[in-house]
Amino acid sequence: MEADSPLRRRANRQAGQVSGSTPLRRRPKQLEAEPQLLEASRGGAGGLVLTGGRRDGRDGRAAPRPGSGGPAVTAEQGTLTGPLDGEAPADPETMRRARQIATRLAVPRPRRDITARRGLGELASLRYRDGSDDIDLDRTVEQLIEHPLPAEDDIIVRERVRTRRSVLLLVDVSGSMRGERVRTAAATVGALAAELSRDDLAVVAFWSDAAILSRLGQHVTPQSLLDMMLRIPAKGLTNIAFPLQAAARELARVPARDARAVLLSDCVHNAGPDPRPFAARLPRLDVLLDTSGEQDADLARELARLGRGRLRRIDTYTDVAPALSAIFAY
Repeated sequence: MEADSPLRRRANRQAGQVSGSTPLRRRPKQLEAEPQLLEASRGGAGGLVLTGGRRDGRDGRAAPRPGSGGPAVTAEQGTLTGPLDGEAPADPETMRRARQIATRLAVPRPRRDITARRGLGELASLRYRDGSDDIDLDRTVEQLIEHPLPAEDDIIVRERVRTRRSVLLLVDVSGSMRGERVRTAAATVGALAAELSRDDLAVVAFWSDAAILSRLGQHVTPQSLLDMMLRIPAKGLTNIAFPLQAAARELARVPARDARAVLLSDCVHNAGPDPRPFAARLPRLDVLLDTSGEQDADLARELARLGRGRLRRIDTYTDVAPALSAIFAY
């Protein structure tokens, strides 16, 4: 986001205000070492490789360290064996859920406005603002009828306008999300990736550490994302603050008006610092709260409020599509 934008200034004020807010319901464990941000990729044998990064100021990734209750991590590459991309069938039940979510999902396209970036994307009729000579005659005539003495911006031209969103999906794969919950989470990732094929989508799976499954501007197929989700073991503590920090770094590269993060979690934060100040620093944070088991609805509500987003509850996978549709309608 822009360094001195009004949105960033407001977020910083909220971050300062929340530092003195009410204590968390649960007292999270303080980690002995910094959490690690891993990078997911395909291995030579088709498996999933989680590679440790370095926090050296160049790539923003965390330094290698021993595990902290999640999957064991070293500075070397570690492969979770299992083929990807159709080399072996994904879990049939998860695939069924993903298809059902996708068929019911209706995410509206982002609204165009006069500040939209021009030159790429869909062809649209816009008021003249220098540079284009492709006049939309029908729309221009309509304007001239209403304004016999037209101004320059009464001329309507045809230009390509980029209206892509930048969405960062943060998915909880900690121990409390194992079983049916992680199946629903994986199906949600696959369905949303298919629906947002014209947008930039990044996906981060997290526990006490986190793994980037895809970055903004990097095309990873919905099937691959779903398969990678299923190959990350659901175990370890839940550190919500860490993926929110990673989201802020990733979304800082795009205009705030186009950027948003979606958190899918039970919000049972039990490791690391208070996540609320980090929610306030995001351009927008929506929360999908999994209510099928243990949950922290109060924290989920505060995260959505501080992130200027919406909270939607999901009890089963059938709740995912209407919840996502409602979030993206606003």
